[in-house]
Amino acid sequence: MTRRLRIRHTTSVSYAQAAVSSHNEVRMTPLTLPGQTTLDSRVTISPAATTWSYWDYWGTQVTAFELMDPHADLTITASSLVETTPPDELPAALPWPDVTARTANSRLLEFAHPTPRTTVPPKLLKKARKAAAGLDPHGTATAVSALVADRVTYLPGVTTVNTSAAEAWEQGAGVCQDLAHLTLGLLRGLGLPTRYVSGYLHPEREAELHRPVAGQSHAWVEYWAGEWYGYDPTNRTRADESHVVVGRGRDYDDVTPHKGIYRGVAGGPPEVTVEFTRVA
Repeated sequence: MTRRLRIRHTTSVSYAQAAVSSHNEVRMTPLTLPGQTTLDSRVTISPAATTWSYWDYWGTQVTAFELMDPHADLTITASSLVETTPPDELPAALPWPDVTARTANSRLLEFAHPTPRTTVPPKLLKKARKAAAGLDPHGTATAVSALVADRVTYLPGVTTVNTSAAEAWEQGAGVCQDLAHLTLGLLRGLGLPTRYVSGYLHPEREAELHRPVAGQSHAWVEYWAGEWYGYDPTNRTRADESHVVVGRGRDYDDVTPHKGIYRGVAGGPPEVTVEFTRVA
């Protein structure tokens, strides 16, 4: 069923002392894709700042701004209205020899090699090979995602944005970012090009119309088997009309929702809230 979702993503930063200046990049604008249409989207800044937008190398829309006057607080609000539709039935996957041939000497290679965040030890890759033995690329993605989800319990607060895939596996707990990084590293190790997806997931599949619901930003993966297919390891499901794509890259570093630098005394972590309202 087609859904129309209003999303409000707010990031608030308070500095220990007024920052002299700051320079920021925001990746919070949903893409328009097959199955997903962004009907409206805007990013507002407080204190007020002039913004400019561009598309980065990975195809994500970036909103940039700078504040050159002292400011004790910074609030970034990204508001979007997005229409989504269910994915098509999963077609037959491209055979493994064809995936390998198509990956060689193409841009798919950028998603075929590990990064520092997604590197996994050989013993873990051996487990993945065993779990995926005899399976086609679709089955491999599902089996490896299940292997990760069986090991890593979703538990907010036990990892940070700097936690590596290997660290999350060892401690057996993490968040969606950690499960995505582990799945990326394992699928790439098995020869399947895979990319990190940053976006949103409405937390209620049978959401009541016009009722705001608190949620979070979300991460999952897309693997290439003739086309790109989304899979959510955290929830053990294909990406569907409840998922909203903002950006894709090799890992979290390529699609960080907000990053920047400032001159001033170090402050605490930002406060982030995400609110969803299903309007159709």
